[in-house]
Amino acid sequence: MARVLIPLAQGCEELEAVTVIDLLRRAQIEVVVAALDDPFVTCSRGTQIVAEATLDDVIEEDFDMIVLPGGQPGTNNLHADERIKNLLRKFASANKFTAAICAAPKVLAHAGLLEGKQATGFPGTLEALQLPHTQLQNSAVVIDGNIITSRGPGTAMDFALTLVDLLSGKEIRQKVESALHR
Repeated sequence: MARVLIPLAQGCEELEAVTVIDLLRRAQIEVVVAALDDPFVTCSRGTQIVAEATLDDVIEEDFDMIVLPGGQPGTNNLHADERIKNLLRKFASANKFTAAICAAPKVLAHAGLLEGKQATGFPGTLEALQLPHTQLQNSAVVIDGNIITSRGPGTAMDFALTLVDLLSGKEIRQKVESALHR
């Protein structure tokens, strides 16, 4: 069974976080929700999520994928955390899946993971970084190798279903998607 780490920072986008957590779990993927600090995470719209662990509790464990929800100031909090940047580089060097949605692809960019890649993110976020060696796309979800990026809250379901497809295959994705009556 695939294992996915979803680190939650204070101020993360709750729609993105909960949608990814929910759909991955519907696919029987093991999801570990780890707060950067306090397990009681207050999201960007005031929703509170209780993480199952802190990042320090699980940082040495093995995962197949890391997924960064966006939102503000959540993305800035992820970007400021050296543990996150080190994990991203570790996943990339191990050829494991690294995914980010909304403003969080900028954390991937700052970790050097978007160099020579195609990517998307919340409109204006990646463009502001002036990444000459990154091909910015307007698609809802962009997959380039083991890097998966997505636009924002409105694309969270497509993003999560893409992650299910990558980790568990098209059949499981179709099963999860058909149960949602999309």
